[in-house]
Parts: sequence; C-alpha cells; structure tokens
Amino acid sequence: MDTKLKADIAESSAITALLKRGLNVLKPVGDRLPYDLAVDINGNLIKLQVKSAWSRNGVYIVDSRRTKTNRHLMLRQRYSNKDFDFALLYIEDLDLFFIMPVNVFNSYKSEITLIVGKETQRNPKSSKYLENWDLLSKWADQSEMIG
Repeated sequence: MDTKLKADIAESSAITALLKRGLNVLKPVGDRLPYDLAVDINGNLIKLQVKSAWSRNGVYIVDSRRTKTNRHLMLRQRYSNKDFDFALLYIEDLDLFFIMPVNVFNSYKSEITLIVGKETQRNPKSSKYLENWDLLSKWADQSEMIG
C-alpha cells in the first residue's frame, strides 16, 4: 500500500470518528493547506492534521514532519505551531487515534513513538493523548472564553 493510500484511509477514518462524535467536519479542496480537516465546534474552527502510523519492532511510528515530493525531490519540513491545532495520529491496525495538540506534536524532532498496550517502566508522553477526543471540545471552550 503506498503512502497516499494510507493517508486517504487515515483521513477517511478520522472523518468517520469525528462524525460519530457528533462533530461538524470540513474538508479543504486540494492539498495546499498545512492541515487536512477542520471541525466546527460552536463556531470555533479547529484545524486538524491527520497522520498515519506504521509499525517498527512492535511499536508504531509517525513522522512529525511534512513531506513534499515531486519526480526529482523529496523535501521534509517541520510544521509551525500555526499550521494546525491538533494532529490526529492514526494506527490503522488497531483503529485507534492519538489526539495531540500542535505544540506537543512539534516538540518531537522527527518521529513520534506510539506504544499501545505494552507494559513499560514508564508511560511514554504520547499515552495521555490516546483516544483523548475531549481535548478538541476543551480547546474550543477556551477559544470561546478568549474570543
């Protein structure tokens, strides 16, 4: 399966998960924006970047950089904290999402390790974002109080 197909599956799964939670989902036309989806919660738009994880040695990995390619070049760049509000990191094998604020996502330099259901001496910092969909509505509520 190529990376474009994996990305399409992750986005479709994210849309389904968001709709099942009663959220209004918006999808930009084309792929020129630094985010893949947005949700409207009480008039607050939350920009979402969807990433698909792959398995390596029993753990799941997500690249925290954007990749642009053409026939001659593959360019990786870091995101800025203004590019989106949350990253939705999808593990297709387990049909699970990590809902990670952009500043946490960007604190990783290149790869994010996602560990699910394994006993470790300490929980990885990503574990608190596993299926934590409430972060979206909490962010929207804070934006409402500020605005």
